[in-house]
Amino acid sequence: MLAPDDFDPPVLVPEEIAPGLRRIVAPNPSPMTYRGTNTYLLGTTDIAVIDPGPLDTAHLDAICAAIGPSQRLSHIIVTHSHLDHSPLARPLANRTGAPVLAFGDATAGRSTVMAQLADAGMVSGGEGIDHDFAPDQRIEDGEVISAEGWSLRVIHTPGHLGNHVALGWGNRCFTADHVMGWATSIVSPPDGDLTDFMASCQRLRTHDWEVFYPGHGAPVTDPRARLDWLISHRLSREASILDQLGSGPATAEALARAIYTETPAALLPAATRNVLAHLVDLKLKNRASPIGSLSETARFQLMPDT
Repeated sequence: MLAPDDFDPPVLVPEEIAPGLRRIVAPNPSPMTYRGTNTYLLGTTDIAVIDPGPLDTAHLDAICAAIGPSQRLSHIIVTHSHLDHSPLARPLANRTGAPVLAFGDATAGRSTVMAQLADAGMVSGGEGIDHDFAPDQRIEDGEVISAEGWSLRVIHTPGHLGNHVALGWGNRCFTADHVMGWATSIVSPPDGDLTDFMASCQRLRTHDWEVFYPGHGAPVTDPRARLDWLISHRLSREASILDQLGSGPATAEALARAIYTETPAALLPAATRNVLAHLVDLKLKNRASPIGSLSETARFQLMPDT
């Protein structure tokens, strides 16, 4: 799904996008972050900063300047520890005294199979993990975080990253990088897990949400339709991979080149990691298997009766 052309907010400027909610876009645009990371300021008296963003002094100053004289920064909440979301948390905490809350460090929430792959030496695809990140307070699935005027329900949504959480705010939800309107979320083993990603989509789908506030791009105003599209898109990718494997064994890179025919060359490595995530998921479903040991460069083949 293509990015909407009309989403071009000012950078480093707090904009009210709903009563009691402001957004500041960080100055880190890229093919992976779109216009930049969305930092959200929730509340009118006690302020929660959701995803402070990359390590950038101008962005730090913009967040602090947005806290008025009758307000205090009460919580810094990090949805996941990628370098475009979490590094500014510690400088912001040091400047304001507010605690940093998150599900855990970069390895928290990692599934058993992904932990095994990491232990076996599989490395990430360069998506930018904040390995130094450590929260002051760990938050758990189902926990409610609250202050004057607002409350958030923690929803553990692993898939994009094991420690990824969404935050339910009434019938609205901060979905970070799990659900965005401008692009699909990258899922890259061993940090990303497609099996978990699909389960998290199904879990979010059980609630009748009004709007999603993503980590990048504009609000998603038809959450159910977007979730259905994401699920369908992933199932379509799975079908394409199985179809290609029907012609013979292939690596994730070869499959990506055959399937992502309209993807710019610079994004093919990310596409390859997405295909690898599908292949690991298909292995768990006993529908495909690596020839030899599981690795980034393994050739995969269909399992019998697939």
